[in-house]
Amino acid sequence: MIPNAEHMARDTSRFAPLTAALTSVSAATLVLALSASPANASDALADSTLASVQKSQVLKVCTTGDYAPFSHREDNGEFEGIDIDMAASLAKHLGASVETVATSWPTLMEDFTSGKCDIAMSGISVKLDRQAQAYFSLPYQTGGKTPIVRCDDVKKYQTVDQINRPDVRITVNPGGTNERFANEFLSEATRVAHGDNRTIFNNIIENRADVMVTDAIETQLQASRHPELCSVHPESPFTFSQKGYLLPLGDNIWKAYVDQWLTQMQGTGEQAAIFDKWIKG
Repeated sequence: MIPNAEHMARDTSRFAPLTAALTSVSAATLVLALSASPANASDALADSTLASVQKSQVLKVCTTGDYAPFSHREDNGEFEGIDIDMAASLAKHLGASVETVATSWPTLMEDFTSGKCDIAMSGISVKLDRQAQAYFSLPYQTGGKTPIVRCDDVKKYQTVDQINRPDVRITVNPGGTNERFANEFLSEATRVAHGDNRTIFNNIIENRADVMVTDAIETQLQASRHPELCSVHPESPFTFSQKGYLLPLGDNIWKAYVDQWLTQMQGTGEQAAIFDKWIKG
């Protein structure tokens, strides 16, 4: 079924609400993990990522570095963005430092499940196939896919049907949910592949492509950086999606800790301040 902007309207600037029920579930997970018996509780805690991070005082974070405003790698090799600041906050609460582990969208799940990092933080969309291989934290951002185009072309590319045509050139980065969307809904459009998500928007600016469909929050950021580009109905994206952090499958103690940290970040306004820093400047 083709997504419809009118029926899938979402406020992409709004953080995903954390209900009392979800918080209770998170807390209950930790209670259950620790209440079976003193011996089992001790073993479970000792085997958790929480214990290993606290012992090593290093939080290993997988991130792609190609998805502003969540994770962007500078020319000097340093990472920055929303999730890099969020990682620093989490590490501070753990008494640890952050060690960034570079990954890519095609290799993200393989790198994570092979144990290269303790958590993956890179604007990762919650997907059921990913959920089958790892836990997701509670969602921390809600949005969806929407187009970004040259400003003169905004009226031309309002719907999927207007984009999914052979005479429309779409630019796509491989390995993530943008490619999945293009494969499912834009198979008739002419594909302009681009391996570097940091420079992909130049394809539109320099007239090598007409459209990119990506997360609304990214289209808004890129439109603010490039006056030639406009985000198309970011308040009413084609799809619904949420962002979450990847955590090791079965590690309930670590998931409960990260979920509770996220709840506090949202409740105190610290997360909102980090988003504002990278989106509004």
